[in-house]
Amino acid sequence: MSRGIRPLTVTVPTADFAASLGDLPDGVEVLVWDMSEAAPRDRLDIVVPPYMSIGRTLRLLEGVAVGLVQGQSIGYDGIDRLLPEGLVFANASSVHETSTAELAVTLTLAAQRRIPAFVRAQDQGRWAPEFAQSLADRRVLLLGYGGVGKAVAARLAPFEVEITAVASRARVEDGMPVHGVTELPALLAEAEIVIVTLPGGAQTRHIVDDGFLATLPDGALVVNVGRGSLIDTDALVDHVGRGRIRAALDVTDPEPLPEGHALWALPGALIVPHVGGASTAMTPRIARLVRRQIERMQAGEAPLNVVLGG
Repeated sequence: MSRGIRPLTVTVPTADFAASLGDLPDGVEVLVWDMSEAAPRDRLDIVVPPYMSIGRTLRLLEGVAVGLVQGQSIGYDGIDRLLPEGLVFANASSVHETSTAELAVTLTLAAQRRIPAFVRAQDQGRWAPEFAQSLADRRVLLLGYGGVGKAVAARLAPFEVEITAVASRARVEDGMPVHGVTELPALLAEAEIVIVTLPGGAQTRHIVDDGFLATLPDGALVVNVGRGSLIDTDALVDHVGRGRIRAALDVTDPEPLPEGHALWALPGALIVPHVGGASTAMTPRIARLVRRQIERMQAGEAPLNVVLGG
């Protein structure tokens, strides 16, 4: 090892993940640890927990000296209650925005163009044409204008829609006028499609409630690729069940959506099982982020995307 190079020990949850990191700088040791048992060392520089099961695994870091816990999701609501005291946590900003935005547009198009109805007809061998709603010329309200919201806006632009962006504070960002969340009640009555990309947490819980839904025009579509807690599920079931609005959901509350839940049977609801980031775009992007964290740690620089601790 060259003089001055800081040795690092990094854990990743699978052998495939380790392979995806490729050639790493001298002094970096990569261990495969799926966090189903005790930590392999008392001291670890970077720990990457398994994707989508982080809530069940962080307890294993208690008593382990860890430089950085690198999550594989953008969202981190609730992690502060699970992360052992003193540890630093970074989210996976830059990894999932593109894939999640793709799914948001896919859900919107599928709901507008009645794709679920055509799939059911195909399963039955029926030729069943329908006159559907377009995405073109629709008034789309983006609730959330962070990384995912901006990626959704970029992908919607070629569809010739009218976009209204809403975030926690009013601003103009990259030429896009962004309304503050306090303006939301005045904007909902004109929104034909609402795409929700906000993070979870106490501040955003049930931001889409009965009053929100009641203000939308008849036939409006609500697309949620943020967190299930953003929507009051009982209110959503009521409005969709009455045919007042439609919903296309990547996330639900509760999640997973249990067998027999009312949402499953509603004809105006399209549900997919939290797969916004679950695409082939994920592996190279999370590997790229982990490599950057390794390089920064070896250089004595602060890690990227720190959202807790530090």
